Parts: sequence; C-alpha cells; structure tokens
Amino acid sequence: MTRCQRHALAFLVMLAAVAAAVPAAAQTAEAPRTAWGAPDLQGVWDFRSLTPMERPADLADQETFTEEEAASFSEEVIRDQSRDLSDADAEAATGRVVPYNDFWFDWGSTVTTDRTSLIVDPPDGRMPGLTQAAERRRAARAAAQAGVGRDEIPPGGWIDDLSAPVRCILGFNQGPPMTQSAYNNNMQLFQTEDHVVILNEMIHDARIVPIDGRPDLAPDIRQWTGSSRGYWDGDTLVVETANRRDASFRGATRDLHLTERFTRANADTLVYEVTLDDPRTWTRPWTFMVPMVRNEGEVYEYACHEGNYYMANMLHGLRAAEQ
Repeated sequence: MTRCQRHALAFLVMLAAVAAAVPAAAQTAEAPRTAWGAPDLQGVWDFRSLTPMERPADLADQETFTEEEAASFSEEVIRDQSRDLSDADAEAATGRVVPYNDFWFDWGSTVTTDRTSLIVDPPDGRMPGLTQAAERRRAARAAAQAGVGRDEIPPGGWIDDLSAPVRCILGFNQGPPMTQSAYNNNMQLFQTEDHVVILNEMIHDARIVPIDGRPDLAPDIRQWTGSSRGYWDGDTLVVETANRRDASFRGATRDLHLTERFTRANADTLVYEVTLDDPRTWTRPWTFMVPMVRNEGEVYEYACHEGNYYMANMLHGLRAAEQ
C-alpha cells in the first residue's frame, strides 16, 4: 500500500469516527449542496477545542477518552488555563503586569473529539522529530531572543525582528493551517462555482482559493499566507498551499506544503483535516484533524492594534532602555 493509499484509508477511518461521535439524528440529514451541485460548505464554523494538538505525555498509551475522562480532562484544562486563578502569582513571580483576565479568552469548554490529541498521524499523536537543521534554527532563535520575551524586540533590533502575529500581519490561529487558540476561533466559508473564500475572524483575513484548475504561482512569488489552489475529491474540498513568505508556523520553513481537506460530515459539522509536509523541519509529514462546529452567529471585524501604535510604543521603550 502506498503512502497516499494509507493516508486515504486513515482519512476514511477518521471520518467514520467523527460520524460515530455525532448524534444519530444529525447523521440522517444529508449534507446540503449548492445550486450547481457541489457540497455546500458555507457558513460560520467554530474550531475551538480543548483537545490538545499533541497527546499529553501522561496519556502516551491512550488514543481515546471515555466520556468521563473527557469531562474530567476538560475541567482540568479550564482550571489550569484560568488567568483569574494564576495571574496574581504570575505577577508576583515575574514583576510583569498580565494584560487580560480570563473573561477575554475563549479556548472552549470541552474536547471536540474522543481522541486524546488532534494529531491523527503519526499514530502516537505527537509531532514528528525535528531535523538537525530545524534544531539549529531553534537554537539560533533562542539565542537571538535571550533576555527578552518572545513578543519583544531584542537589543539593537528593529520591527522586522518581531513575528508576523505580533505585528498584526498574520494571526496566531488564522492559518493556514487554522488551529485552536485563545480567541477568534471562527471562520466563514463562501463558495462560487470556481472559487472558495475562507474568511478568518483573526486579523479578518480572507483567503481566496481558485478551484478552476489554474496553475499555481511561480516559486519565486511569495505571499504571507502562501498561494492556495483547490479542487474537489468526491465530496471533499482539498486545498493545497505553498509559496509562503512567512516561516512562523511551529518553526516550519517557507517551503512548508499544506494539504487541507474540508468535508461536511452533517448539517452541523465540518471536518477539517490538515497534512503538513516540510522536510527541512520535520522528519516526516504529520496530520491533525478538527471537527468544526456550525456557529449561528456572525463574524465581526477584528482590527488587532489599530494604527500600529503598539509598534511605535515598543520602539520608544526599547530606545529608552538602551539609553
């Protein structure tokens, strides 16, 4: 069996697991279709989840939760992540003011799958090991940021030493790939016969994906979120993305190749599966899956830090500290 065949089989098994996890009444409703006959994936979709990306070390031999374990795990994560419980101790220990209390965060309130990790491949639910080159890059970044926080400009540095999310160019969960995080875990999907638009709440970014068979951009044309092209594989929308300008996702290089798969499991569930392939970063490709839930609300504009006052204030503070 080839790697592609194994991947397809794993995807079918995963879809079956998702279908088994949703109410029987929801499974009986056939997924809607557009006026031109394509699967209708449109709507606002919520990808909040307390299911961890990687399987926790203490659950190394456990692939799935029981219902009781899932509830207990969710309660523990909510308690541990609560800034209202930990901020006072953190401030006392670090001397830093914590900017937000727990009211402003929206991690979710439950796991969204019975799996103990969102990663479905490798089977151990963990990201593959880093290559030697990736380890060297990680060490170099750590040395460059020595003595300052990850969201601060290092001594003698400039704005481009800050990550794209800190500069409000990209969002930390915006994608691609879209990953659950502290807030703004919503995206809205629009369709025409030859395009799909993925509008993320974070940074209010709209990714326009042609699905008309046009060729990808030339390798030397780079964009912040890469160049995306889509096609239908049966009832699954497949979106492939390359040509990234930014190399910010979990240490990956600009050569990261993404394959996203969107499948309407039922009226209220959109299965989102992503395979990440970057031989310069990981020793093998890896895949995670999130069952997105329909959100009947709207996606409102997110302005990040308007006017980029934050940038000027950081530079003023840095130069004052240097003097």
